[in-house]
Amino acid sequence: MRRRPTTALAAFMLAAFMLADIAQAGCREVTHEGRGYTVCSADPTATEIRLFRLSPDGQVLGSFSRVNDMLAGEGKALAFAMNAGMYHPDRAPVGLYIENGEAQARVVTSAGPGNFGMLPNGVFCVGADRAQVVESRAFAQTPAACRHATQSGPMLVIAGKLHPRFLPDSTSRNVRNGVGVDDRGVVHFAISDRPVTFHEFGRLFRDVLKTPQALYLDGRISRLYAPDLGRADGGFPMGPIVGVVTDAPR
Repeated sequence: MRRRPTTALAAFMLAAFMLADIAQAGCREVTHEGRGYTVCSADPTATEIRLFRLSPDGQVLGSFSRVNDMLAGEGKALAFAMNAGMYHPDRAPVGLYIENGEAQARVVTSAGPGNFGMLPNGVFCVGADRAQVVESRAFAQTPAACRHATQSGPMLVIAGKLHPRFLPDSTSRNVRNGVGVDDRGVVHFAISDRPVTFHEFGRLFRDVLKTPQALYLDGRISRLYAPDLGRADGGFPMGPIVGVVTDAPR
């Protein structure tokens, strides 16, 4: 009978995989505590991480296929992508949003209803040669230089600890996706294969991906584009999309 690898062994195998091929952005399937996830990682010093919401003529892109169509004009394509934060019915971002150096919405630091307002929330910021997850109020006090940024909430992991409002025995489950940055600066995007709680999802980032800071992006509408895995989730139009861009195959 084949035995499942222990959590420690699974984490070691995942780390070895990432170190062996970290310069090439890619996705893989990970099992943690009996729950399945897809994790996509990228080194921002070796890959191009971008946010997408509007086309050059100001229309909401809303789908992975439309982003790829736009990138084709640059001779590029998505290596992988996922939805990148919460948005209003018109697909406008709820909080801070920066695309190609242009701020389209301001940072929100007040508490409010829903997951976004469950403080502390945070900002995923992509700069010239690094990416980081920063708590929103800290970001507002000392803004980082972001070429791309999206705000969402709640934070999943804060200084190595789970968000204080996460409950181990919660019954609130959704398919969820998020992003974290480890101590080497590697960015890890993850999406659950089935509904999970915040506590379960946060433990993936804290215990397996080893990200001292991690941010929840969204739930229920969470979708992934990972062509290497044969995955291109469809559905109704999205708001912001985050993806790693590479040269288009010839």
